[in-house]
Amino acid sequence: MSLGFEAHHDGSPLYLPDGPVPLGGTARVRMRSWRGAHDGGRPAAVERVWLRTVEDGEPRFAEARHLGVESRWDWWEAELHAVNPLARYRFLLREAHGSVAWLNAAGMHAQDVPDAQDFRLSTVGAGPDWAAGAVMYQVFPDRFARSAAADGRPAPDWAVPAEWDAGVEYRGPDTPLQFFGGDLDGVRERLDHLVGLGVEILYLTPFFPSASNHRYNAESFRRVDPLLGGDEALIRLVQACHERGIRVIGDLTTNHTGDTHEWFRTALADPGAADRSFYYFAPDGSYESWWGVPSLPKLDWASDGLRREFVEGPKSVVAHWLAEPFRLDGWRVDVGNMTGRLGTADWNREVGALVRQTALETRPDALLVAESTNDAAPDFQGDTYHGSMSYASFTRPLWAWLTDGTAVNFFGSPLPCPPRIPASQFVAEYRAFAAAYPWTARLHSLVAIDTHDTARAATAMIPGGQAVAAVLSFTLPGMPTVFAGDEFGLEGMNGEHSRTPMPWDEPERVAQDLRSLYTALGALRREPVLRTGSLRWLHADGDTLAFVRELDGTTALVVAARDEADVVLPPGLLPVGLAPGTEAALAVGRLGLGTSDDGGTRLRAAGTAAAVWLLS
Repeated sequence: MSLGFEAHHDGSPLYLPDGPVPLGGTARVRMRSWRGAHDGGRPAAVERVWLRTVEDGEPRFAEARHLGVESRWDWWEAELHAVNPLARYRFLLREAHGSVAWLNAAGMHAQDVPDAQDFRLSTVGAGPDWAAGAVMYQVFPDRFARSAAADGRPAPDWAVPAEWDAGVEYRGPDTPLQFFGGDLDGVRERLDHLVGLGVEILYLTPFFPSASNHRYNAESFRRVDPLLGGDEALIRLVQACHERGIRVIGDLTTNHTGDTHEWFRTALADPGAADRSFYYFAPDGSYESWWGVPSLPKLDWASDGLRREFVEGPKSVVAHWLAEPFRLDGWRVDVGNMTGRLGTADWNREVGALVRQTALETRPDALLVAESTNDAAPDFQGDTYHGSMSYASFTRPLWAWLTDGTAVNFFGSPLPCPPRIPASQFVAEYRAFAAAYPWTARLHSLVAIDTHDTARAATAMIPGGQAVAAVLSFTLPGMPTVFAGDEFGLEGMNGEHSRTPMPWDEPERVAQDLRSLYTALGALRREPVLRTGSLRWLHADGDTLAFVRELDGTTALVVAARDEADVVLPPGLLPVGLAPGTEAALAVGRLGLGTSDDGGTRLRAAGTAAAVWLLS
């Protein structure tokens, strides 16, 4: 399926040259359409273009002016008036033979389509520049590294202690109790490893005290678990990270606490306590919990007291850790999609807006991202969190394209393994789920091949698949996110199994040493075109896909194959400047360039492979 001749627009600087627009302001909006001959699947030339916006709920049309022709592409421009905080728009095209087409964020359409996948432009401030496209590294503290001080701390009563090289208990009652004893000073002592990989953001899963190894059932939001070294260890870690140019974000559970949390203990002991309003208690004393798990009582965001304590003002939990002396650089919010939602109650957007307001008042350049496991775009329109975790748009279709049929937990699906799909479906799902995000939200969303909540990519994918997946993660828009251990090819059947202690001094436990690949990807990601450049798909068939990122006269061409492939990109599809024999900036596997008989570009893969070319 050739996609490269489609008319194109996205919210990148190439198409919105004026950058952010304030409410009531005006922005120049550009698009391109193919001017070449109408043959071989190429569209007819476009004669006229209109920008369709929705202002106060009513569609409006403004005719675009023709800017000129560049490399057989017509460029068009119209003015968009930001009447509402979220501007929604698409394009109407009239082609030379008289037919019409629509262009929205999901692609081209021969018929009128609903507004759900229109382009979005948020007039609310975008996420911080330092985070757009930055490389993130996720650490699960219990399993990353132990400092010498950890040996002097006795295991708590709830724990089932384990040696660092022991197997992970990933099924049964001991799963959340198995305790390896990693701590924050252990993370600090391994920061040179992160620097070598080009990491720019360290994402720590919860550091609050709790009766589990995962710490999502917090006993308090006001102190660091002594098992991790306490408050001083976090201060030391953040300072050491900042000295190395690495930002640090924490993990906050706004949806629930643990049943041993100080708020919940007070509420349980005294039905008249103010903290009782923080939770959903029934008259008989029962309470709501996350997915019916009694140890995770759900927070009731109708409570003014909860809001004051947790998310409002400089003394709130949200502000506490962003301010001195801790100086975190932002938050990842756990199950952000479920926060404030229960039956008919829905405080989700209001809570997100309060988190944003308090965080940015405390630290104006803070990064705020939230977990959402499915169609996340409706919750991320620029006015709450800066971005999400891209499970639906990237991770799930990626696994399905690269699956080897191994039985793994596929995001809670009843299927025994990811269903194998062609590259065309990967692209279709990527575009469909990413469409309703403002471009700035896409740049501030996590792009992960796996996380602490999923099986490992190395277990779920074909041989060489993880390397191809990593290349895609580092070259698509967003923040490429490495879960600690990906660089060692660690394996796992589900989220708990993937939380494997790092094999620092045990080469026999390294499944596949990918450190050189991740180091090269981290260095390549410094290229501005890969951080904020536009995304234009060129080709997607069963085993092969190709796309370009474009910014300020620089083009990055990315090709990925899951098997042997021989693909011809038609003449005119690739940017000027790519010739046979052009050396790739990065390559895994064997993937070469040649010239087809008609002057197009031939891509040949000898098997699972991926490559990136940088062109001026």
